[in-house]
Amino acid sequence: MNEVLDSEALAELSQLEQDEYWMRRCMSLATKAAEAGEVPVGAIIVHEHQLIAEAFNQPISTNDPSAHAEILVLRSAGQVLKNYRLSNCTLYVTLEPCSMCAGALVHSRISRLVYGATEPKAGAIESQVEFLNSEFLNHRLEWQGGVLAEETSAQLSDFFKRRRAQKKADKNKHQEE
Repeated sequence: MNEVLDSEALAELSQLEQDEYWMRRCMSLATKAAEAGEVPVGAIIVHEHQLIAEAFNQPISTNDPSAHAEILVLRSAGQVLKNYRLSNCTLYVTLEPCSMCAGALVHSRISRLVYGATEPKAGAIESQVEFLNSEFLNHRLEWQGGVLAEETSAQLSDFFKRRRAQKKADKNKHQEE
């Protein structure tokens, strides 16, 4: 499903079909991140079946450790809605959020999180910690992981394979000189 659907057509789809539709959009953003030399993570925010913000990872290019796709898309959505609280919004992202991003999701009052691949090293939703289940939080959000998990995971794996191969080639080139 690569076609662009309007909000009425999207509303007719099942929740899983909607989630997969939006996750494919995130994957196209992740491709842009990879092309820029960033870890390929893409994120969007949907409000009432309409895309209101999109972003991809940019910490390397902006020299900003907080420029994760999730943080950038939250900032953008806040500007669009003219509110720092993003009630009735769903954030889609290709990779399980880290602790920084999970905290920002709670502070933004996002209603729902949907992600693709789990992040075994730093995932803060289910992989390393279950941050969103912490009793001290003053906001609860729904979440769904594993949407197009194989595809989003392969996108990340392929990026890191290419990066390792390039580093090896660069190292061999320097040794020959």
